[in-house]
Amino acid sequence: MGKKTPLTDAFWRAYCERAEVAASSRYDVVVMADTPHDSAELWALIAIGRKRAIASLFSDFGPGKDPLPEVGGHVVVIDENGAPCGIWRTTEVRVGRLDSVDERFALDEGEGEGTVAWWLDVYRRYFRRQGEREGFEMHDGIATVFERFTVVWPPDIADPPARAGRGG
Repeated sequence: MGKKTPLTDAFWRAYCERAEVAASSRYDVVVMADTPHDSAELWALIAIGRKRAIASLFSDFGPGKDPLPEVGGHVVVIDENGAPCGIWRTTEVRVGRLDSVDERFALDEGEGEGTVAWWLDVYRRYFRRQGEREGFEMHDGIATVFERFTVVWPPDIADPPARAGRGG
C-alpha cells in the first residue's frame, strides 16, 4: 500500500468535486506490484479497461496496517514515484484460500492467459517473494483477499455508469 500525500489529496478532491462525493470520505492508496515495471504494466491494463480485479494477502491488512478493502470504498492508485494515476471503487471483496480463485476472477485480473492455472502460477511466485521478504511460508491455503473494482477517475478512462453500477 502507498501513503497519502498532498498529491493524492488533491487528486481525491478533484474526483470528489466532480462526482459529488464527500471529500471527507475515506480513501486508501495503493501502488500496484513490487517493481516499477510491473506497476506500470498493471496500471496500463487498468487504464485500457482490461483489469478489474486484484488479489492481496489477508495478512497485509489489520491493526497497524492498511484496513481491509470494503465494498464502496475508494482507492487512489499511485505510480512508483507517488504520482496518482487513477481511482477505483471496490465492488466486491472476498477472503478465501489462494487456491479458491475461480475462472471469472482470473479473467477479471486482466493479466496473461486469464486462466486459473496461469493466475495461480503468477500469484504463487509473487506471494513466495513476499514471504521471503517478510518471513512467512507461502502455501495454497494462505488467506487471500479477492477484490473487484470499477474505475471512477479520471473521466477519460472511467468505466461507464452502467458498468460501474453502484455509483461513482
